Amino acid sequence: MTNPIINDLLPTCNHALNLVRTVYLDAVQTVQAKIVEDGKISAVKLESQQFTVHGLAWLATYVESLQQMLSWAQSLDNNSNFSEIDQLILQISFGEYLNQIAGGIPMSQGEIARLTDIGVSVPDDFLGSELIRNGNTDPARKRLVDLMIEQQGMPVFGSSGLDDEYKMIRDQFRRFVEDKVAPFAHDWHLKDELIPMTVLQEMADLGVFGLTIPEEYGGFGMDKTAMCVVTEELARGYIGVGSLGTRSEIAAELILCGGTEEQKHRWLPDIASAKILPTAVFTEPNTGSDLGSLSTRAVLQGDKFVITGNKTWITHAARADMMIILARTNPETTNYSGLSMLLGEKPRGTDKNPFPADGMSGSEIGVLGYRGMKEYELAFDGFTVDRKNLLGELEGQGFKQLMQTFESARIQTAARAIGVAQSALELGMQYALDRKQFGKSLIHFPRVYGKLAVMAVEIMICRQLTYFAASQKDKGNRCDLEAGMAKLLAARVAWASADNAVQIHGGNGFALEYPVSRVLCDARILNIFEGAAEIQATVIARRILQ
Repeated sequence: MTNPIINDLLPTCNHALNLVRTVYLDAVQTVQAKIVEDGKISAVKLESQQFTVHGLAWLATYVESLQQMLSWAQSLDNNSNFSEIDQLILQISFGEYLNQIAGGIPMSQGEIARLTDIGVSVPDDFLGSELIRNGNTDPARKRLVDLMIEQQGMPVFGSSGLDDEYKMIRDQFRRFVEDKVAPFAHDWHLKDELIPMTVLQEMADLGVFGLTIPEEYGGFGMDKTAMCVVTEELARGYIGVGSLGTRSEIAAELILCGGTEEQKHRWLPDIASAKILPTAVFTEPNTGSDLGSLSTRAVLQGDKFVITGNKTWITHAARADMMIILARTNPETTNYSGLSMLLGEKPRGTDKNPFPADGMSGSEIGVLGYRGMKEYELAFDGFTVDRKNLLGELEGQGFKQLMQTFESARIQTAARAIGVAQSALELGMQYALDRKQFGKSLIHFPRVYGKLAVMAVEIMICRQLTYFAASQKDKGNRCDLEAGMAKLLAARVAWASADNAVQIHGGNGFALEYPVSRVLCDARILNIFEGAAEIQATVIARRILQ
């Protein structure tokens, strides 16, 4: 078979990226003209032009994705490590995303963002590029999957571009997952059971909960890229296990960014060791993403805040020892300014008595997937928090403190999504190899290997975009834009990968006994929590247009 890789691939990709950037800059100017008044974004026009604005956010995400893929490839090439499988992943990624930019980017299953919606057209030289015509072809997809079959058993298909230290971390956690998580995850899901405490303690021993906490506070002091590698591997085994670390990551980030030194020394070592299991208590039944309208009250009486109100979608609440509660401490306000963050201590619940704390009660919310920690509605009626546990000992700073954690939380959520997508890819690929139809394995049919190839390509795109966001965070740079892009794309890719893996399984994919059915359920939530896709698109667009 003729080599399906385009000649002079890196220069060709670089040229195509320059063409895309020209289209993108034209799109930014066009949208700015529609929604900016007197140098400021008009909230009314932003809402009325929501489809157009969100289309721009997706276009920006694709441009950044291609940039990071090219940077990844150039780095591999500079180190003489740009293998055939990597070249095919790069070529297909450019071929597919360039064609989507020209023809329409899927924001969801039924919503396609087209350049004509934004008000720009595609130049002829863009449409005639080599990558548009020959980037994502059947021979390229077939060759990529042939190489993936040869590489089976490796942590990822293709080179992640990480150095040896990160590869060692990945291998360590992959072994843990294969031994202690993957064989049991589906049973936990089907029985809707909490992840066993023995598994949680082994995760603590491996350093999961103190991974990015500085050493002076009892953690390992590692960077966000390490967090991504660990989270991806854990979520590949079971999203619930991958998400256990999110509770600690959010709590630690809040305390590190907004806490006093006394609070840091009081809480962080115990969070790192899992002596304290935290949970985030933010969302209310009627607020969703509109956190500014929270109504839960915290009234200072003597040296204690007395909390009254209701919260919902609180993950791992029964087992938690500490709740990070966002509540209104200034009853005269109706916006963000009156919100404060409180570190509420509570006894750890049991199966028989999940909420033994005075002044609070809870009930479980049944869910399709994302099990293992359980979701709860909470009711507070006279629950008390010591005044000394007001984060930073500052009132009215709760929303600002929360915003500081969103970058890390969304980067980690992107990594969780990559793990779920990787799990779907591996399950789909193994089934396609094992299942025989019409005299041969499913994997040899074009509509099957084509699905697997694009899954592998998009997972690598998300991986590089997420690593980039993590590196920006590690450098101390503002990265809400990059984190939002990583989360936005990775969540869509996880759902598409899970859906395709179920399709490859056929009817068996719809059977509860097959793990891919669990992965499908788990993948769906990723587009909703830590900022729904629509919220992410608005955040991205505001940063671009401001």
